[in-house]
Amino acid sequence: MHLVILDVDGTLVDSQQLIVAAQREAFAACGLEPPTRERSLSIVGLSLVEAFTALVGPAGPVEELAEEYRRAFARLRADPACIEPLFPEVEEVIARLAARDDLLLGIATGKSRRGVAHILERQGWRRAFSTIQTADDAPSKPDPAMILQAMAETGIGPEATVMVGDTTFDMAMARAAGVRPIGVSWGYHPVAALEEAGAGTIIDRFSALEPLLPLRAEAA
Repeated sequence: MHLVILDVDGTLVDSQQLIVAAQREAFAACGLEPPTRERSLSIVGLSLVEAFTALVGPAGPVEELAEEYRRAFARLRADPACIEPLFPEVEEVIARLAARDDLLLGIATGKSRRGVAHILERQGWRRAFSTIQTADDAPSKPDPAMILQAMAETGIGPEATVMVGDTTFDMAMARAAGVRPIGVSWGYHPVAALEEAGAGTIIDRFSALEPLLPLRAEAA
């Protein structure tokens, strides 16, 4: 049995419009100049406190920004016009992977458990994932705790586990946990940065993940 752990934002779901808009509202509510779009997306994948600490420094109003962001994100997501679309091929590939009897699917994300539940409900994915690790369950990426907990829950070891994500945080987390990191080219961090962070494999479309499974011996 193999374990395929997937990031959410930037890997499965294109949430950049919602993330940037919520950040801008949070900064405005705190009387601060919002970061550039590029800077906003550079911290996607971190838990909120770590993300805002990276943006304003530890002496900034980190907790206030995080709270304002939560409010803005919830309000924006409730608007039918604000949809977090899946990236191409994700829906079909998740269905095929979930139906396989030689692997389990997991999630490791900086989103809250509530945010993940919203996506799982919307996509009908509640039974697709055997383990779900969120910002509510473990330290922020790149700490390896999410992956370690996912492996403990499923009973699958690092030699049979892969982490798929779009950020350097995902790649560093995978390396720290001793599992194989696979980067995706369509997310929020450049491919060169993913390679530098340890991604030995970069896929350019989600269906390219399928031929890589089950995992070979070349791992982390």
